[in-house]
Amino acid sequence: MAIEKEKLLSMFRTMVRIRRFEERVSSEFKAGNIPGSVHVYIGEEAIASGALAHLRTEDYIVSNHRGHGHLLAKGGDPKRAMAELFAKKTGYCLGKGGSMHIADLDIGMLGAAGIVGSGIPVATGAGLSAVMRGTDQVTACFFGDGASNIGRFHEGINLAAVWCLPVIFICENNLWAVSVPTSCSLAIHDIADRAAGYGIPGVVVDGQDVMAVHEVMGEAVARARNGGGPTLIEAKTYRYHGHFEGDAGTYRPQEEIDAWLKRDPIKLFQEKLLEMKVLTEEKAKEIDEAALAEMDEAVKFALESPFPRPEETLDNVYA
Repeated sequence: MAIEKEKLLSMFRTMVRIRRFEERVSSEFKAGNIPGSVHVYIGEEAIASGALAHLRTEDYIVSNHRGHGHLLAKGGDPKRAMAELFAKKTGYCLGKGGSMHIADLDIGMLGAAGIVGSGIPVATGAGLSAVMRGTDQVTACFFGDGASNIGRFHEGINLAAVWCLPVIFICENNLWAVSVPTSCSLAIHDIADRAAGYGIPGVVVDGQDVMAVHEVMGEAVARARNGGGPTLIEAKTYRYHGHFEGDAGTYRPQEEIDAWLKRDPIKLFQEKLLEMKVLTEEKAKEIDEAALAEMDEAVKFALESPFPRPEETLDNVYA
């Protein structure tokens, strides 16, 4: 199915914004401005951008420890996100959640989580809520290949299948669970094959190809909205940085890294849009410069924002 020009440009713009945000996060972390642990999405931008282009504001997403890209693709504010990473009061969670626990209920972002796979049953619950309230909302749940090997993966997807819930489970298979390769953690080649055990569709897609991601997600969203139940999508991708900022990633073969760098999703999409005459070199430069300026503003906002006060430590703590 053809994608209209404006949507193509919007997806490209989203990918560039995510890349520039994450590059700035990496440099600010190295500069000592970001406390705690940070996991960047560099190399995987096509997945969030292509998938979430189908979702409405009222639709839900559930993220994981590598969730900045998901937030931005859903319409999140880079200023509030950066402030949260800087542990500032103006951040999404008032500076108390940090990189791995950002949420924005106004745009349907139900939260990221540092516990691997913990978002899967949350997404199932969100899907159940939509059915019980009689809406046509869908939920997109993002997780990695490592999360596909834990109990919550089976429990959450099985229940969503049994109850025919409107949830799209998106496994971003970047081939490494921290330093464990999928070749050592999986007895199958494709995680999507596990969908057969739940009686739902399982689809493998090139996670470096935003148009391919957009296509398979479109089918999954339409199925979910129309009462057809969940889908398991496996997007084959690669994280260009280590598991976390500060991880040199030396456990990965250099030839593997080099091969994936040649398939940079932004470079591939830009070349495709130029070929289609949807984008010009001048427009691409303009989009990139706007993203760089936006991230400058986000960092400025974060630096100038106050830290939470000590007496606010227990505010919004409910358990």
